[in-house]
Amino acid sequence: MERLAAKARIPVPALYVVPDMAPNAFATGRSPNHASVAVTEGLLQIMNDDELEGVIAHELSHVRNYDILTSSIAATIAGAVTFMAQMGKWAMIFGGYGGREDDREGGGLSAILMIFLAPFAALLLQLFLSRTREYAADETGVRMVGYPNGLISALEKLGAYNKRIPTTAISPSTSALCIVKPLFGSGTLSSLFSTHPPLEDRIAALRQMTVTPLR
Repeated sequence: MERLAAKARIPVPALYVVPDMAPNAFATGRSPNHASVAVTEGLLQIMNDDELEGVIAHELSHVRNYDILTSSIAATIAGAVTFMAQMGKWAMIFGGYGGREDDREGGGLSAILMIFLAPFAALLLQLFLSRTREYAADETGVRMVGYPNGLISALEKLGAYNKRIPTTAISPSTSALCIVKPLFGSGTLSSLFSTHPPLEDRIAALRQMTVTPLR
């Protein structure tokens, strides 16, 4: 952590170990000066040094790129849009529309479309941003380390283990912070609405990546 933080030119975040046998890792904090990185016990048990280095570099990349702050802002905007849409729905139910009948019909149709489409669009934007940040953290992490093999191997292991070991310490509401989507005992959402890109796509992008020095 100290060596990679020095290469990334950021303060060393606080490091925590989560008592969970499902291998995973995540970073939190609004800025590099207020950041933490957590890894699970399961991750420490299955990773070799190169793989662990790739995982830590990925998480430090989130810190360096202010991804946690960006994701928080996106989630806040999505929540505000959803709240406004709900308020609009109740206004339609109890308030109705004034003016001429044609105006009421046209305004009512537009309002209905906005009520249902705006939250969906906000959700898709939030998911797109989250997936884009994962690709960027993979790339920055590899540039931080200097080679992709450690992170590629780590992602392959995480994909295999996380299909079998449900998490016991990470909640669905915070799963977007993890390096890979955790497995929950009750199942997971479809990949269409996942905050993470498919691991196969992330690994393929890393294999095709031309590594350049981190600046």
